[in-house]
Amino acid sequence: MGTSITFKRPDGKDANGYLANAARGNAPGVVVIQEWWGLCDQIKGLCDRFAVAGFDALAPDLYKGKVVPYHDTDAAGKEMNSLDFMDATTQTVRGAAQYLSKNGAKVGLTGFCLGGAVTIIGAVKVPELTAGVVFYGIPPEQAAKPADVKIPLQAHFANKDDWCTPALVDGFEKAMKAAGKSLELFRYDAEHAFVNEQRQSVHDRHAAELAWGRATEFFKKHLG
Repeated sequence: MGTSITFKRPDGKDANGYLANAARGNAPGVVVIQEWWGLCDQIKGLCDRFAVAGFDALAPDLYKGKVVPYHDTDAAGKEMNSLDFMDATTQTVRGAAQYLSKNGAKVGLTGFCLGGAVTIIGAVKVPELTAGVVFYGIPPEQAAKPADVKIPLQAHFANKDDWCTPALVDGFEKAMKAAGKSLELFRYDAEHAFVNEQRQSVHDRHAAELAWGRATEFFKKHLG
């Protein structure tokens, strides 16, 4: 449904991504950030779903063409740990937001796992954004403090998550509330990465559909 595109980062360098356009011409935009596997077909499929829901969706390729197979967690961890999160967010993700906002459209940011952490950093560092939806990812506080978040956030977390743990989620929620920030937070009795339908070992269809409905409604409310 979508297509591969090249867009400019604020520093003038080229970045690549997958773009799926809504049927209407003046649609709001959503930047979609990958899991630690890279820009795989599942993330492209989510862009297609966003397009059907009425948004222009662009997933920037943060790994520059590298996609890690699902069984290879060591390789995925290596790719994630070698990613410059600040450069990825303030340059590549911001470039994607600028691309989607060029006709005056409002733009949101969402991401999964690694992309959830990037979404929170973007909520602090990317001025073109109007709203964000976080899926099971939180960055270290030195990367983005909850007190510095500039947009309304919705967040989806899994109770059986050993990476983005319930304790970590509690701390994030508490810090956001203490700072008076706008946060809708949902917890699901599911595993980390429960939205990813290609990973049957963790996918939870009911939780995924519930979260998807909440996310699209949230974006419709904030982006138009």
